[in-house]
Amino acid sequence: MSGGLLLLIAFALLAVFGIFVFNQLVTLKHNVGKAWANIDILLKQRHDELPKLVETCKQYMQFEQETLEKVMQARNQVASARESHNIAALGQAENALRTGLGNLFAVAEAYPELKTNQTFQHLQARITGLENAIADRREFYNDSVNVNNVRVEQFPDTVVARLFGFRQFPLLRFAAAEKKDVDLKQLFNN
Repeated sequence: MSGGLLLLIAFALLAVFGIFVFNQLVTLKHNVGKAWANIDILLKQRHDELPKLVETCKQYMQFEQETLEKVMQARNQVASARESHNIAALGQAENALRTGLGNLFAVAEAYPELKTNQTFQHLQARITGLENAIADRREFYNDSVNVNNVRVEQFPDTVVARLFGFRQFPLLRFAAAEKKDVDLKQLFNN
């Protein structure tokens, strides 16, 4: 075999390898996009349900306006972060919204008529279900981001990634308060 033929074979193998890596990176990038879209759909659904919940609560909770306003402010922050695809802001806004919803559901305990209202029960169950689905989708998103980010940094994939502009994506992070253990003693003393 001549040197030119060996060089041509080596170049062809390198090209095939580059195409293989490129296609894998494209798949990973689209998996991250799909994971984000799944979160986005659930956030939008929850966004649409929250005003209904607040309106239902307003009928019973005349003296709890601050709690209701905090939920709506947090809802707007989540919507803004979601629309701008600002992952860091979304994590902070999600924390504020979950805190607000927790406070709203806790305050609702003091209103027996509200607790037994069919609309309130339905909305509370719907929002709780959406919260659980969002948590699942957040985990899938972070897994997809992690796989993408590792591949973009690994050699030799990093060469192809840099050559074609593949990038890392930010993980969806949450406040430290969400990650700490629940104080069971405090729960039983209430």
